[in-house]
Amino acid sequence: MSTTKAPKKHIDELHFEHRLWTNNMKFYYDEVCIFENRLEELVQRNTKIEVTSQIEHFQNQFIRQKEVSQQLVSKCGDHDKFLANQAKEHPIAIDHVLFADHTKLRDEVETFDKIYKELKSEFIDFLRKWM
Repeated sequence: MSTTKAPKKHIDELHFEHRLWTNNMKFYYDEVCIFENRLEELVQRNTKIEVTSQIEHFQNQFIRQKEVSQQLVSKCGDHDKFLANQAKEHPIAIDHVLFADHTKLRDEVETFDKIYKELKSEFIDFLRKWM
């Protein structure tokens, strides 16, 4: 059984990742809003059964993607607040302190990225077929 500890990182590295992830999540959220508008245009143009079931699928997926992206932004913000409090409480030593890496949050972000990119590709293919 391995007893290796989770890697430690400097506060600047963690903050950088939070900012990057937060910006990506906000971008994805905005992009989903654009996709939803495009979906509305498709609804007005096409009422075929096979299209409407796909439209419903994408509507549900877009709702979920927006929820998850907002949750991840919130988690990044919470961890950033924790780091800011640590910096405030220990201003002199903060440059020399290493924090536990946020591997669980990174895994969540990477999973979201993968799922989102697959959904986006699926949606673009769907639009090509029906627009």
